[in-house]
Amino acid sequence: MSPRSARLARLSRSVTFSACHRLHSKALSDEENLKLFGKCNNPNGHGHNYKVVVTVRGEIDPVSGMVMNLTDLKEYMQEAIMEPLDHKNLDKDVPFFSEVVSTTENVAVFIWDSLQKLLPQGILYKVEVHETEQNVVIYKGEETIVK
Repeated sequence: MSPRSARLARLSRSVTFSACHRLHSKALSDEENLKLFGKCNNPNGHGHNYKVVVTVRGEIDPVSGMVMNLTDLKEYMQEAIMEPLDHKNLDKDVPFFSEVVSTTENVAVFIWDSLQKLLPQGILYKVEVHETEQNVVIYKGEETIVK
């Protein structure tokens, strides 16, 4: 019997958290912020029930049959997503957003960076953040686009 070649698979898990924020850039005037962000620039903020889908990628372990233990992934997501973000004011409670506009794009980057510190190296494939049913950001760790 010949040895079986390694198989790659992607494993995804989702969580939902609630948070509020205000889209406001310190680099812009109040008028420019209002023009750019509209009602999302409300001084009192607004909230979302975010859904986050984390996908890891790796070889299927021949012994366990898993890419990763789901219990471990659940714990990493709890630490990287739920603890710092759930029921928080992103702009006031999360230091990352004191200098970065709390757009969904930047929420995805924050989650990616937080997970990268916890997960085994090279396993994180993508972070998908659903701000609403219609608005979704997918981030795969890219930093810049060469122009």
